Amino acid sequence: MRDTSAQHFVGIDIGTSQARCVVGALDGAADGKIAVIGYSAVPNTGMRKGTVAHIDEVAAAVSQAVIDAERVAGIKITQATVNINGAHVQGIDSKGVVAISGSGSEITEADRLRAEEAAMVVSIPANREIIQFFPKNYSVDGQRNIKDPVGMHGVRLEVEAHLVTGSSPASRNLDSALEKAGVEVRHHTVSSLAAAEAVLSRQQKEAGTLLLDIGAGATNFIVVEDGEVQHVAVIPIGGLHLTNDLAIGLRTDLEIAQQVQRYHARLGMAGKTTAIVNEHGQHHTFDMDEVMMITEARIDELLEYVDRELHKIKRSRKLPGGVVLVGGVAELPGLAAFTREKLQLAARVGTLQPLAGLADKLNQTTFATAAGLMLLDMLLPAHQGQARPSLTGSLKFVDTLLQRFHR
Repeated sequence: MRDTSAQHFVGIDIGTSQARCVVGALDGAADGKIAVIGYSAVPNTGMRKGTVAHIDEVAAAVSQAVIDAERVAGIKITQATVNINGAHVQGIDSKGVVAISGSGSEITEADRLRAEEAAMVVSIPANREIIQFFPKNYSVDGQRNIKDPVGMHGVRLEVEAHLVTGSSPASRNLDSALEKAGVEVRHHTVSSLAAAEAVLSRQQKEAGTLLLDIGAGATNFIVVEDGEVQHVAVIPIGGLHLTNDLAIGLRTDLEIAQQVQRYHARLGMAGKTTAIVNEHGQHHTFDMDEVMMITEARIDELLEYVDRELHKIKRSRKLPGGVVLVGGVAELPGLAAFTREKLQLAARVGTLQPLAGLADKLNQTTFATAAGLMLLDMLLPAHQGQARPSLTGSLKFVDTLLQRFHR
């Protein structure tokens, strides 16, 4: 296999139930679109609720996902952009203020960087670190909602920002698993940002949209408005919780509960009975009203948490772009209508933004994060071999991200 690391882009989504890899390349024959040239999805048994529980098992899953994607793409993969997931990921708001100095008090790029650095000086526990930094807007001498202050004149520059923090040990464990898998990390990013990059249009990013990536172990939450990341959160509820609920409520084993969830669970759709045949040929019959009641109870709880996060940023029932659903649970019949009623917002299942190549082979909901990570692998600047971005690298990341959001 040839090593074409300078010509292709790789995203690896390390989820609770599966590890997915997407490889892309610039396609000159497709109007400059990114072409998907490789993809894979393999079971992952080493994660618990989005965090590493068994390093060797995660490493094995990532290694197999990379091998499978290499086979499809015909290239050697050595680097990738990967996601950081789990309930340890939290978003907090911050402000930075600096005085402007220099000729004519014109704000320079250095002044903006100083303000952003000031916003990153926050008190967090010793076992946590800043994963990503998102400026929302700037103020110059009290004039608010400025997108780019460079070139303006003033004596006081402020920035309102959203910081995403996470557990340092959890991040180190993830890096260890990737190192064992032989993958060098080009960038770390939260799952929800990657999914947003893959499925949200520019209009949705400007209007104000909530994206929910409902995975097996957790739900990733991101609100993008005015082209900026407003809030990031991870809710510790996912598809496995629904599987456990069905196993308990229907008094059956987990394998049968998984089949019920995958093929028969639905929201707002009553029925009579459903039958499952296990691998031993045994028949299991369940009341569909009971299945629906159990399913609705868990999804209702999840959306309660979602609404609490929206209340924190005063966006409950106030997002013109509505809710976009991705992840494995997004395929649950009736979920969009149930979400619309519960959150009083427009809701739909997300689809990938136009990609060329093998994009039609990707499941629209479960591959959203991996596809977004591949796109970010292309968009973000290299960190000169560093496994984790430095402060300067993080700020460069913001510049590139803003340019992408405002395209």
